[in-house]
Amino acid sequence: METVSAPSAQPNGAPAPPADEAWHPIARRWYDSLTVSGQSFFFEPSDWAQAAYVAEAMSRNLAQGQRLSGQLFAAVIAAASELLTTEGARRRLRIELSKAEAAEVDSGIADLIAAYRADG
Repeated sequence: METVSAPSAQPNGAPAPPADEAWHPIARRWYDSLTVSGQSFFFEPSDWAQAAYVAEAMSRNLAQGQRLSGQLFAAVIAAASELLTTEGARRRLRIELSKAEAAEVDSGIADLIAAYRADG
């Protein structure tokens, strides 16, 4: 299957609209976590709109207290997976978010200090 590419309207990622203060605290925390998660670099305005809708559904489900809807919970989790919010979802699409290894960072700093001392 061939991949078709189209230019993004926002090549550096679309800004996230603020979380709704009326949402349940867990839904707000989930939504806010997206703003600092690696996959959000690729989010378009439509992705943020979907995230807001998922947070709204999540909030309503959580507001029910003890009478949580299993069907709504399943729908929220499925929609969240579409936003690549879990490691499993990202792995299924072969997306890996990389983090600098501490050893690489330490090695780089050590190399800079050694170069500085050699010039000094």
